[in-house]
Amino acid sequence: MNLPPVRKVFEGVADRRQMFRMFDRHAQRPNRWQGDDSVLYRGEWFEIGQVEHDYMFEVLPPLWMRGDMFAMREFLTGNITSVFVSLTIDGRSRYFHGYCDVSDRTSPAQMRDVITERESRPAKAMTRDERLEHIWSATNDDYRGYADWRFPLAARGRRIVIVYGRDRGRDFKLLDQLTDAEIGAKLPVHLRYLPDAIAA
Repeated sequence: MNLPPVRKVFEGVADRRQMFRMFDRHAQRPNRWQGDDSVLYRGEWFEIGQVEHDYMFEVLPPLWMRGDMFAMREFLTGNITSVFVSLTIDGRSRYFHGYCDVSDRTSPAQMRDVITERESRPAKAMTRDERLEHIWSATNDDYRGYADWRFPLAARGRRIVIVYGRDRGRDFKLLDQLTDAEIGAKLPVHLRYLPDAIAA
């Protein structure tokens, strides 16, 4: 699996239900408890509201606080834990959640810098990878999963989502093999026609 070191996984501001759901976007993965899945989570981030940010701050005493950031005391897997960031971007306060490997002391600052750069761009746009991650984050568990015995051996364990054909038939397809038309059909209308962003 070749994932960017820090990546946006949801476009828009996640509400509380979406936030809790995205805390474990990979809950259905095969062999969930049989290895270190840190690579799946490390670097994932998305925007939340101030109410959600403040709620998470009050859940438990933080592991640490650094100015505009705090880390959760509970670890998700390995050295991966939730880091919450409050930033002022274009004169507006905004709030974010991300997963950082706290064994790397530079990880939280790197994530904060990537978020600031990404969200400071003058035009709203999404990369193909961001579109795919948004689809994965927004799709109900009944309509997404991981490739099993029905797929070729090389594809097993990769992410799949349900697609609908012109004949109203449906089938699962590898997420990273969706066509532009299939991606457009799965995105909400307000995201379908955003320009393509150049990946950093």
